[in-house]
Amino acid sequence: MEKTPIPASLERVEEKLRAEAGLGSSFDLIARPLTAGNRQLLFFYVNGFVKDEVMTEIMTRLSYVEKGELARDAVERLLTVYVPHMQVEATDDFKQAVEFVYGGGSAIFVEGETTALLADIKTMPIRGVEEPDLERVVRGARDGFVELMLTNVTLLRRRIRDPKLCLEVTRIGKRSETDVCLAYIRDIVDDSLVQSIRDKLAKVDKTIDGLTLADKQLEELIIGKGWNPYPLVRYSERPDVVATHLMEGHVVLFVDTSPSVMILPTTFFHLLQHAEEYRQTPFIGSYMRWVRYVGVLASIFLLPLWFLLVINPDLKPEGMEFLGPEKKAHLPLLLQFFLAEIGIDLMRLAAVHTPTPLATAMGLVAAILIGDVAVQTGFFVNEVIMYIAVAAVGMFATPSYELSMANRITRLVLLALTAVFKISGLVAGTTAVMLVLIIQRSYNTPYMWPFIPFNAKALGTMLIRRPFGAVYRRPSINKTKDDTRKTRGTW
Repeated sequence: MEKTPIPASLERVEEKLRAEAGLGSSFDLIARPLTAGNRQLLFFYVNGFVKDEVMTEIMTRLSYVEKGELARDAVERLLTVYVPHMQVEATDDFKQAVEFVYGGGSAIFVEGETTALLADIKTMPIRGVEEPDLERVVRGARDGFVELMLTNVTLLRRRIRDPKLCLEVTRIGKRSETDVCLAYIRDIVDDSLVQSIRDKLAKVDKTIDGLTLADKQLEELIIGKGWNPYPLVRYSERPDVVATHLMEGHVVLFVDTSPSVMILPTTFFHLLQHAEEYRQTPFIGSYMRWVRYVGVLASIFLLPLWFLLVINPDLKPEGMEFLGPEKKAHLPLLLQFFLAEIGIDLMRLAAVHTPTPLATAMGLVAAILIGDVAVQTGFFVNEVIMYIAVAAVGMFATPSYELSMANRITRLVLLALTAVFKISGLVAGTTAVMLVLIIQRSYNTPYMWPFIPFNAKALGTMLIRRPFGAVYRRPSINKTKDDTRKTRGTW
């Protein structure tokens, strides 16, 4: 990138700031003149980012500089003697100085010098570190990522104190200049995977104005999955989960202003894992995992199967003749299912937009209106409400929010196909969904691994939560340089 020289005259610097940096047109951009040792200085910063006490300390110290002390090598003396801050550097690029200020730092221009000082004197408005709402655990760490990338990588460093943990930062978006951090462990990760993501990020940077919605926009740009509802990226707001994936050879992407972190590559079974399984004993963890699997399967197939048995009573197994509604409703069963699904989505959206003190009251009203009144008036039958509730519980038990929404779409499609084509529609729809999942790839990783391609040992690890000391190898699908977790016999 071609450099933009810094004018030696502060008057020209201020003119350039007004013409190219927005000084004078934005109230929060400040150009503060100061005299230090008979040399004129100009501080340029964003009012909302600057750390007041540090800036005041620097200005106070510079006001005590005696005449002649900055007569020669002014920038060098400011850098080494008079600016008491940990992160200070010099630059001769005007554009770099402006970008640094917009990132929260401060620039100090000196009369007669074509070099400026960049001091990282900033404070960012952030919320406190707290447990993520979507990934709560009964026992375990309560910290979670926030909207400031520096805080997030610090939480990660706290768990992985390995010098080989690499954190590469790049900026994406010609207008937003959003910081994106690529994280990996150098002697574990597959180099081709890291280079592939680097190339994607470099390509994205040249094509977009900005990432104002952070990680989700970046995902769509680098994954390019189109209209496929199934997520090819795992999101997490827990530092311990991200650290575990890094140790397995995954690559992680942090995007500034987002508390969610992207984990690549991702398989379908990764999206079904939860930190709570590893906070319990292996037996209890395996039980919880199987309960979750049953819930996920129920959220997809319970309604289509029950509907198929109702419209085809001959298919009911012996002893299960009781399946099916005892009374008929005014609305067809298929329409009842679709209306109930829409009702659940409306309640979910209303809960998101309802203030917390009113959320409980809203839930009670919605349950009474949709459940009890709808049945009593004959619009719905009891069985439809019950099976919809079971499917909804299975959907909410899915660890990945994106996967749960994709499973809901699959359930609706299977219901429609079952209503039109009966058993052949259910079989064909299930087969089509499986084929779509099988052909999907997340950064050259088969989405349904280890089921397809089949890997018995890895599949067993996915189905049963093995004791930590019994896991000797990293997942083979990541093609890690070092696939050993520890030496045998150390436990």
